[in-house]
Amino acid sequence: MKKWCLMGFFWMVLMGSCSKAKLDEINTDPTKLTENDYDPNSLLSQAQLKYANMGYYQLLYQSTMMQLLASTYYYYNNGDKYINVGSFTDYQGRIFDEGYKDASYIREMQRLAKLKDPVAYQNLIAIGDIMFVMILQRITDTYGDVPYSQAVKAMEGIKYPVYDRQEDIYNQMLNDLEKAIAQLDTDKASPTADLFYKGDIVKWKKFGYSLMVKLAMRLTKVNPEKARLWTEKAADKTFTSIQDNAILLTDASSFDSQNGTSLALRTYSDYLEVRWSKTLINQLRNTNDPRLGIIGEIPKDGLANSANQNLIGNTDASVQLGLPNGYDLQGGATDISQSPDYPGGTGSGSDFSPLGKYSRPRTNVYLKLGGPIFILSYAEIEYLLAEAKVRGWNIAGTANQHYANGLTGALQSLSQIDPIATLESYKINEFVLQHPLDESSTEAALSEINTQYWVATGTNFNFIEAWLNWKRSDYPKLTPVNYKGNVTNGTIPRRMIYLSTEVLNNPENYKAAVARIAGGDALTSKVWWDK
Repeated sequence: MKKWCLMGFFWMVLMGSCSKAKLDEINTDPTKLTENDYDPNSLLSQAQLKYANMGYYQLLYQSTMMQLLASTYYYYNNGDKYINVGSFTDYQGRIFDEGYKDASYIREMQRLAKLKDPVAYQNLIAIGDIMFVMILQRITDTYGDVPYSQAVKAMEGIKYPVYDRQEDIYNQMLNDLEKAIAQLDTDKASPTADLFYKGDIVKWKKFGYSLMVKLAMRLTKVNPEKARLWTEKAADKTFTSIQDNAILLTDASSFDSQNGTSLALRTYSDYLEVRWSKTLINQLRNTNDPRLGIIGEIPKDGLANSANQNLIGNTDASVQLGLPNGYDLQGGATDISQSPDYPGGTGSGSDFSPLGKYSRPRTNVYLKLGGPIFILSYAEIEYLLAEAKVRGWNIAGTANQHYANGLTGALQSLSQIDPIATLESYKINEFVLQHPLDESSTEAALSEINTQYWVATGTNFNFIEAWLNWKRSDYPKLTPVNYKGNVTNGTIPRRMIYLSTEVLNNPENYKAAVARIAGGDALTSKVWWDK
């Protein structure tokens, strides 16, 4: 008995000497990360990848309704012909849904950074604010009024965020962006998981000011004076070459990190059904654009060869042919074989390929699962600055100089998609010299600038941005498709419809936002700045 009592005494002493910290350590699952252990940097890369990797979210609507791509396949009817096709209409709400998920990663990243050490993580927090503005701009430009001031604040008790008016959102985004840029400090620690610039704070400052120009120029229709003031504030601090392009490199070795647009086009039958649009190919041909021999290829004859992704097609510029939008394979007047310039298919019998002579995106350039995704480019900003000069704003340089920079940057950026797409310098210089900006009238200059913006974003597979700038500028002048049964009265959609679950999850605020939209929650309605 004495022996057991003595042992019990020593056990009590031992237990008493264990600190609370030690007990917490013993009772902590080593496989689970705590807030103190978690590196907030990883949330930055996660948000960047998800924001960039849009896949079908831009293919089913923006790529074809902007007449950059064309397709005869049924679920592409949503954008190609403005038809609502079954469950695929849910893709109209994906920019809303996915965007707020991306924004939640950013806010959680910032929360953890502030919890751990707000001074040490100052640059990460500031970059988070820049990213938040970038994410929310795409959401509001797509839908109009959306949550901003109360967005992703469920942890603060806000489960039903109000939909802010787009005008208020833009005022706040510009101010938030300016404050975030001011917080960037090259003397402080850089982000360690930055997929855009590998933590280069100087490049992030340029990115912030370039984003400011893009934000400001969205207001040219509705508030040109505010657009001028903010553009002039940022103009001399923006990108200076294609080395500043914001590009995310995907990873072919992991399904979650692969290029979603390339994956969609090459994995499913889309590879056989999607082609460059006649509108784009004709634009390149009519201007003798050297990109024509870089971006497209005519597949090998026959269905089997067309489906073989290892067979490179004919890249000769002289044979490239764009598929007209608005056709299908179902017979009648809209059967592609009834198109006035239908070239005929290739092969015979079961090996017949009806689209075999139309140009598809070049396989070894665009369909790489580890291919780059363009976020914001030097060419885009230079085109916007050229427009600012045409409008008479106080921007250094001439309109033609900025336009030439945009053309040069757009052609040079093909090398960043893949080295085999590199254009020789002399070809770029010749094209730029032969195509000065047409300044015979303001309308002619704006048309030329924004048509090239459309070409640049389209050939970089940045289809959402091509659509948004088209809405803002109304260039190029596209001829809408008027396919039987379309839901837009034969007009190109100006906005997407809100996420369908919002009427259930946030009904009062959703209804209030819809009530403010002239024309209601429809593809034909317009956002505030699109007048």
